[in-house]
Amino acid sequence: MRVVITGGTGLIGRALTRSLVQDGHEVVVLSRNPAIQHGVIPPNVQIVAWDGRTPTGWGHLVDGASAIVNLAGESLAGENFAALITKRWTPEQKRRIRESRLNAGSAVSQALQAARQKPGLLVQASAVGYYGSRGDEILAENAPPGSDFAARVCIDWENSTADVEPIGVRRAVIRTSGVVLSLDGGAFPFMLLPFKFFVGGPLGGGKQWFSWIHIADEVSAIRFLMDNPKAQGAYNLTAPQALTNAEFSLILSQVIKRPAFFPTPAFLLRLLFGEKSEVLLGSQHQVPVRLQELGFRWQFPTADAALRDLF
Repeated sequence: MRVVITGGTGLIGRALTRSLVQDGHEVVVLSRNPAIQHGVIPPNVQIVAWDGRTPTGWGHLVDGASAIVNLAGESLAGENFAALITKRWTPEQKRRIRESRLNAGSAVSQALQAARQKPGLLVQASAVGYYGSRGDEILAENAPPGSDFAARVCIDWENSTADVEPIGVRRAVIRTSGVVLSLDGGAFPFMLLPFKFFVGGPLGGGKQWFSWIHIADEVSAIRFLMDNPKAQGAYNLTAPQALTNAEFSLILSQVIKRPAFFPTPAFLLRLLFGEKSEVLLGSQHQVPVRLQELGFRWQFPTADAALRDLF
């Protein structure tokens, strides 16, 4: 099958691309900077330039494709450690984050509307931020959305492609957990830094719920939804083992044999990151009810197994 992926150069996009290519599928990755992606993306993948706003120059590739996976959007936290600290959620940065998602969704929707032979499926990215910070409340897919900045962004992100459903395109929305466990990028390498220097520990009070998933299970879950014709609507892509930040920090410390005695005070995180600190301090007890109902099986259902695989 032929799959078109927006945001294919990010952590999840790269892993999904590798998985599809290994199984013999044709993959088209849309990139704003296709020239610099060689060596990052497998050589037998077609990399096509796009502006992130319109279907100009690539929309024809959707015609007759089996699926399109829309992962595009500027990182909420930042694409590297420097950006994590320096890119605060100023009004301008918030605008960039929001528009990057809405513009990409609009472009995807326009391409699907124009296609004569429409893909059977659109996988639309979202995140656990959809729910906002909710304390100890258990957050299945039917939980109402939150009202903070991240929640409003996720709501609009999901809605940006909703108009493809009336034209017969099956749409699965993936609300990915707060941290995707991988050493190749994303938030997890940042979390590791204090532990590497023997000053690791929980963030804030550590009682906040912490949603996570191994990168292999993230990719497997996306492909499971792609292959299952019954999969439609929102799905929490998170591990079935729910943990608090303190519990996860303790397991991490045991696996990598580093102490977890040094909590990072909430006030310090707020001082360093401003409003963005809520990504670290928010509590989201996310559970993957709909994936479990469909029969998905995790390769790494516990944090101990997931972390031991990485290390």
